[in-house]
Amino acid sequence: MILIALGANLPSPAGEPAETLRAALAALERNGIRPLKVSRFYKSVAWPHPSDPPFVNAVAEIATTHSPARLIGKLHEIERLFGRTRGEQNAPRPLDIDILDYNGLIQEGPLTLPHPRMESRAFVLLPLSDIAPDWRHPVSGRSISELVPAPAIGAHEVWPLSESP
Repeated sequence: MILIALGANLPSPAGEPAETLRAALAALERNGIRPLKVSRFYKSVAWPHPSDPPFVNAVAEIATTHSPARLIGKLHEIERLFGRTRGEQNAPRPLDIDILDYNGLIQEGPLTLPHPRMESRAFVLLPLSDIAPDWRHPVSGRSISELVPAPAIGAHEVWPLSESP
């Protein structure tokens, strides 16, 4: 199972963050990356600066023949199409796409898999639980239900949006 996370908190050429995520999902298809399942969209408070605009987040299961290195390159190309420039870490951005898990592969390096901070991010875990309720973290072995206790939604300031992908 290949899983990616998408997030945006600034407008892009496609529109506001929710429209950007929808357009990014379509752009995946044009780059040899087929979304199989897409979570609901979630709104989350920006971190580490809650005064920044809130994020819209989602997780998708994808199918691709791209290697992890080629896939991250394609995802970065798509981010640039939507106006992403890399600079200050955790800065507001029109689009962010990360690989969360690539078929359980565990690797260190420029691309660390699984994503090294995903277990602590409710804005990733909640949408992930929508599409992969049986998923287990490749390193810790913890199930998604162990990682996201029910009270997590309010405690981490992450809420499902009424809009769907």
